[in-house]
Amino acid sequence: MNKKIFILPFIGLMALQACKNKQADTSQSEEKITTVSPDFNADSAYAYTKAQVDFGPRIPGTAAHQKCADYLVAKLKSFGADVKVQGEKTSTYDGKSFQLKNIVAVFNPTQKNRVLITAHWDARPFSDQDTDPANHTKAFDAANDGASGVAVILEMARQIQQKQPNVGVDFVLWDLEDYGKANDETPDETTWCLGSQYWAKQAVASGYKALYGINLDMVGGGNAQFTQDEISRQAAPDVANKVWDIGNEIGYASYFTKIPSGRLVDDHFWMNKAGVPSIDIIHYNDNSGFYINWHTQLDNLANIDKNTLKATGQTVLETIYREK
Repeated sequence: MNKKIFILPFIGLMALQACKNKQADTSQSEEKITTVSPDFNADSAYAYTKAQVDFGPRIPGTAAHQKCADYLVAKLKSFGADVKVQGEKTSTYDGKSFQLKNIVAVFNPTQKNRVLITAHWDARPFSDQDTDPANHTKAFDAANDGASGVAVILEMARQIQQKQPNVGVDFVLWDLEDYGKANDETPDETTWCLGSQYWAKQAVASGYKALYGINLDMVGGGNAQFTQDEISRQAAPDVANKVWDIGNEIGYASYFTKIPSGRLVDDHFWMNKAGVPSIDIIHYNDNSGFYINWHTQLDNLANIDKNTLKATGQTVLETIYREK
């Protein structure tokens, strides 16, 4: 009996303290997600991911590729952007030729101060990293490696139509990014990122300027970790720190980890070559490598995580809307 007398008040005190802690946690959580940007809708971004995957693998030269291009152009136009398709006949490392189709969408074109946000929309033609060698020549859905970054951009574009930021925003969806040679040993891995290489030449010729650029690559997988790669840290350290600080501030510290990683030649490399200080938000870690389902049959819709889409989209939106 005595034990019950002492235990019951103790339990009551513990429950009261737990309640207070929960209230404190809720308060802290509310503080973390205070933003100046619109609310990024992860369900919407997921739907845009699915819409791309539903066309089938968006491999250059296929009907799925053309249908998806038409869809992306129409969708961006519906959000009020000025849209054009940029490109030329382009040869891949295996001697094939394709019509390159970068999709460029411009918001608030008269605004001098601009931000550039990019992702690739094409799918790699083969699952050369699959654990089963029999799958190495097969196409895959490319839900994360391609479609997720594009989906985040589409949702950001939808939000920008409803509430204009203080800067102009340019979105570029790269084509022929993922048709590179495995173990490319050229100095800048030039068999990859053919769309951004082409864009960079055009940007230099036209005198294009932007405050900075952010490239999105594999931003929808579960347990994502975005480390700071060497090119981002060296070419645009202020931009990298700003984006990662904002991600941490608004509650996404588990995604935006300030861990340095090695040299990754992604589209941001060519954006920097064009004079736009640019960073890469990419699911990569020096220890574990790329996203676990990278270039495999398992890069499909079932392995897309709405929480990762939300963390990426809200952080980049918040970065854009904080610009004066």
